[in-house]
Amino acid sequence: MNSVINNPLWPEFSAQLKALFGDRFSTKQAVLEHHGQDESPYPMLAPDGVVFVHSNEEVATVLKLCHQYAIPVIAFGAGSSLEGHLLPIHGGICVDLSGMNQILEVSPNDFLVTVQAGVKRKQLNQEIKDLGLFFSVDPGADATLGGMCATRASGTNAVRYGTMRENVLALTVVMASGQIIQVGSRARKSSAGYDLARLFVGSEGTLGIITEITLKVYPLPEAVSAATCHFPSVHEAVTAVIAIIQYGIPIARVELVDEVAIAAINRYDKLSLKEVPTLFFEFHGSPLGVKEQAEIAQQICQEHQGDGFEWSSNPEDRSRLWQARHNAYFACLQMQAGCRILNTDICVPISKLAQCIDTTRDFLKQSHLKSAILGHVGDGNFHALILIDPHIPEDMREAERLNGLIVQEGLKAGGTCTGEHGVGMHKIQFMNQEHGEGAVELMRMIKCALDPKNILNPGKILPGHS
Repeated sequence: MNSVINNPLWPEFSAQLKALFGDRFSTKQAVLEHHGQDESPYPMLAPDGVVFVHSNEEVATVLKLCHQYAIPVIAFGAGSSLEGHLLPIHGGICVDLSGMNQILEVSPNDFLVTVQAGVKRKQLNQEIKDLGLFFSVDPGADATLGGMCATRASGTNAVRYGTMRENVLALTVVMASGQIIQVGSRARKSSAGYDLARLFVGSEGTLGIITEITLKVYPLPEAVSAATCHFPSVHEAVTAVIAIIQYGIPIARVELVDEVAIAAINRYDKLSLKEVPTLFFEFHGSPLGVKEQAEIAQQICQEHQGDGFEWSSNPEDRSRLWQARHNAYFACLQMQAGCRILNTDICVPISKLAQCIDTTRDFLKQSHLKSAILGHVGDGNFHALILIDPHIPEDMREAERLNGLIVQEGLKAGGTCTGEHGVGMHKIQFMNQEHGEGAVELMRMIKCALDPKNILNPGKILPGHS
């Protein structure tokens, strides 16, 4: 890490921040360390200072100063990212957006909301549920919506409702120079010029800092049912999902949890699920519609050796089931004392999914590291959760070797190295192979045009662009 404290202009720069923000500019060690780590396996890297902002104008003020003094700046939301997105590898200032947590406008008739970037997913859904609405993107962690935009997050509902890319209509963004701009509109479609909103969604804070977001929301379904089904093998479970998708059943969620993860969930949540590969389903619609969807899914599962198909529309049963699924990551962390998880994230065409998961399991079985597989298999996305001891360098090397093998299989199948976690530091090595050098060079040109001093989250996404 390169600290900027040794920069001769740092005292002048930090004095200006202190004068402007008072106690909301901190260089206390505990605050710095909190903002120097996420859920990735990387060690903590503390920024040189943290500014807690409350408005677009305050973000602009920080960026103007950082631009003037050429100080790196990294946005921080909930700290739940998985690929080292927020680690300040070149030092600098962390802009903490968690205080920008206001829901600015709810438009039930348009099925739209506008929120500040620090609003969390659960907070939004709690606010709008009495209006009969919900926000669909559910990555599991209670992340901030700004962070979900920045990483182009996805999750369990994406198979029916789409990812952040499909659910963002407009943004307010503060540019590297401190200029505040609005991109996109409240209209559901537009042909007016370049699609700048989509440019910033997934940019991981390297092109601008997102401060406000206009999002699609959806009517709460009249009826919801959840189901589980057991399979003798992961291969049969995945082929059943492919058949269900190809049949056209509008499932809201379908999640694969392998036998290792099920065992971990049982211990973590004190459940007694059968410890075999399992599919978790959720169906949305009318009472008759969800019943019909569940019955057809059950029939298809049985054709692929699925048994024990159980479904329920009881809200408590559904909540317990999906809470267990969302806890799978933390349950797997408890499989080995003091471990961290290196989490793979490939996404492939649905027809290639069974083959890729089979090959991945073969790789994992040949390793000494413990691992489990989870998957948003309805859209071809799955994760290998590889447990490592952060104090044993060989564990990290072995996990990275496995990650490389898994990503190569995904790319050969026409997929991507990251379906939903983003690039951060961890996936940079695959960018040229996935996109080609010409496309990556175009990304560099965009970065240089919007951030000529390279102060916005430097060292992320782009290979060779430190």
